[in-house]
Order: sequence, then structure tokens, then C-alpha cells
Amino acid sequence: MNTTLKNKKLDDKASPKKKLSKSGKPASRGKKVSFSDKRVTTSESKTKQNTVRKARLEARITHQAQTTIKRAAEIQGRTVTDFVVDAALEAARKTIEKNHIIRLSLEGQKAFTEALLNPPEPNDSLKKAFERHSELFGDKD
Repeated sequence: MNTTLKNKKLDDKASPKKKLSKSGKPASRGKKVSFSDKRVTTSESKTKQNTVRKARLEARITHQAQTTIKRAAEIQGRTVTDFVVDAALEAARKTIEKNHIIRLSLEGQKAFTEALLNPPEPNDSLKKAFERHSELFGDKD
């Protein structure tokens, strides 16, 4: 055997090889953390995106109101928190719906339909608005 090769083998046995991290630097001797442990996988990031952030809602109420709410929650077999949140959400949905849905009487429905089917001739204000729009944005007919 070649003496250089013998010496290399002896050196390898005498001083164990230092492990290198992915960056090429010697690995630390402390707690071993693999490179993949630091990386967030696609499935983990999807899980984090689907995680619902929670917030706290507090209210000061009378003892009588608390007793009534607690009794109603017990009747439905729910927690007070679940009962209150559900009731508040339902009230919020109704409020939003009332403000987003236009309800017309039968006469109002007929007038609206007639205006859509047979629109009136543009008045001077509407003509000026069209002209101004054309000046600002160009004529895109």
C-alpha cells in the first residue's frame, strides 16, 4: 500500500470526520436539528392558513340577563358562549340582510321593471356626465 494512503487512513481513524450542515459549515454539537425540521411543508402551511384566528368578545350584563341567557343555553344543551355567539351572529346576519336587500312593493317592482325595459331619454345632467366621462377616459363605444 502507498504510504500516503496509509497515513490518510490512520488520520481518518485518529480524527473523526466533522459533519457539515447543508450550508457547508460544521454542524453544531448541541441539539441536532435537521434542515427539514426548519422548513414548513406545503401541507403544514395549508393547515396554518386554514387555522381560524379567534378573538375575545366581552360584555357587561345584568345578573338577570345572565341568568336568562344561561337558562336558555341549558335548555338547548349548549354552552353559554356557543349560545351567545350563535344568537349574535344571527342578529348580525339579519341586520346585514336588511341593509343589502331592497324590498319593493308591487307598484315599486312594476315601476323598476318599466324603467329597465323602457328607459327614459337622457336629461341634460346625464348628457353632461357622459361628455365628462368621454373627456376623462376617452370614447369607448
